[in-house]
Amino acid sequence: MRLSQMLFVTLREDPAEAEIPSHKLLLRAGYIRRIGSGIYAYLPLMWRVLKKVSQIVREEMDATGAQECLLPQLQPADLWRESGRWDTYTQAEGIMFAMTDRQQRELGLGPTHEEVITTIAKDMIRSYRQLPLHLYQIQTKFRDEIRPRFGLMRGREFIMKDGYSFHTNEESLKKTYQDMAQAYSNMLRRSGLQFRAVDADSGAIGGSGSQEFMVLAEAGEDEVLYTEDGQYAANVEKAVSMPADAEPSPFATFEKRETPGTETIDKLCKFLKCSPTQVVKNVLYQAVYDNGITVLVLVSIRGDQDVNQVKLLNELTKLAGNYQAKNVLFLTVPDAEAQRKWAAKSLPLGYMAPDVADDYIAGSKEVNSKFLRLVDRTAVDLTNFVTGSNESGYHVVGANWNKEFPLPATVVGVRTAKKGDRAVHNPEQTLQSARGIEVGHIFQLGTKYSQAMGATYTSEQGEEMPFVMGCYGVGVSRLAQSAVEQSYDKDGIIWPVAIAPYHAIISIPNISDAQQVEVAEKLYAELNQSGIETLLDDRDERAGVKFKDADLIGIPYRIVPGRSLKAGKVEVVERATHKSQEILIDEVNSTLKQWIEAAIS
Repeated sequence: MRLSQMLFVTLREDPAEAEIPSHKLLLRAGYIRRIGSGIYAYLPLMWRVLKKVSQIVREEMDATGAQECLLPQLQPADLWRESGRWDTYTQAEGIMFAMTDRQQRELGLGPTHEEVITTIAKDMIRSYRQLPLHLYQIQTKFRDEIRPRFGLMRGREFIMKDGYSFHTNEESLKKTYQDMAQAYSNMLRRSGLQFRAVDADSGAIGGSGSQEFMVLAEAGEDEVLYTEDGQYAANVEKAVSMPADAEPSPFATFEKRETPGTETIDKLCKFLKCSPTQVVKNVLYQAVYDNGITVLVLVSIRGDQDVNQVKLLNELTKLAGNYQAKNVLFLTVPDAEAQRKWAAKSLPLGYMAPDVADDYIAGSKEVNSKFLRLVDRTAVDLTNFVTGSNESGYHVVGANWNKEFPLPATVVGVRTAKKGDRAVHNPEQTLQSARGIEVGHIFQLGTKYSQAMGATYTSEQGEEMPFVMGCYGVGVSRLAQSAVEQSYDKDGIIWPVAIAPYHAIISIPNISDAQQVEVAEKLYAELNQSGIETLLDDRDERAGVKFKDADLIGIPYRIVPGRSLKAGKVEVVERATHKSQEILIDEVNSTLKQWIEAAIS
């Protein structure tokens, strides 16, 4: 492609809307263009990258025996109500674009396709002889993000590969799950990315187990905790660890003490000259279930630990049946306005004890009249601990469970693991931290959707059995931008060779020099003919402008027919290292082919 004929506009300044390097660079280099909040046009250079990523994904999926299809983006609400996820996606998470057609039928734009694919399986798969079956697609998805940001990382419209497998048993599912773990690793390795596979929370998708594939980058939204021995890695939402041992309590007897201005753990420990490991803090949450019932949740946890809201949400979902509900729609720390809706009297925030009285709640049809009391494992074995007194400005010291305070009946593990904690599998290993961008996620769904939607097959024994399912997703557009976030410098993008829009760019320093133009045209034709995808910068611009643009757009190799032409050579610059060498014109083709093959092997 000749740049003089291409839709090619670069910017010298960072766009005001862009927050992270990859977003800035993709806009500046003319890869994407913002059309609206979280909505981007993929321009010619970007589309070539996306096609290459898609092809790698497609090849790895096909190699596992998965079959490609294309599912509708527009999905009936009735399917989502069957699975029980309509309210979750349109109200709780609020990520689905929902609409009503002219016949007043409710529809949604698909953020994912479990319901559609399960309906297809329900209608078309009759016998165990048709299983296992694995279908996938590569297509546009939609998420109504509250705050679209970071370009293609968190947009409202994006390209994704999602696949779904159907099985007769868990053993068959686990085999496909492992095949997908390998296929995803292959995809990322072939794309030239540094990544880490980590244990993850299944979130709204559900299922018994899941794994995320993280591209390592400083701007990653997710924190990954891992051990140096390579035996453990998990998203912080899922990670488990052993906390530091609690220090001995300095308090031997129970008493109430005045502790003014100590509404935080730090202030309290300084005032009492004690360790936060000997404090029981009581954190209040407000959970709204899908039947409209609000439950006030009091979590007692060791003072040096933080509640992991994802883990807490999972625990509350398990307890949904106690409130005649299925899912949690909202989980928040209630602010003053929220408290006014249900509080019978002002709560002693910052000074609450594990036994704060239920009469603080003005019960109603919509609000459960009792606190749901949970205790994290870190607080269970504490003795002579410090905690609130239910009176502002006062705490108690030397407290014990089942003496001064009843131990809550429900013990949970909801603490947030953190860097420096000891690993569960080997206490000699400590957790390390890295930032990551989630580009892939695989799930063992089990029978969650098949049971909810009545999707069954006839077993060998003639019984109607629910499908055992798996789900596997790769963010194609997200992966492309994550490659930029992982690899760039002050001059611009550094594309991995495998997914670069072009392998090489020929930059003619002086378009008026007939010899430069002749050699450039000759190389342009030869390289493209031999399969080396090459751009020709034949614009009537200064050499410096062309070199800056070549660096900005990140093409792996730049060929410059300049001063070295007198010796029958051209200059070849490697984008990643800026290393330059002069190569005989007749050897450029074979040399580049060798370099490219080595880079993508």
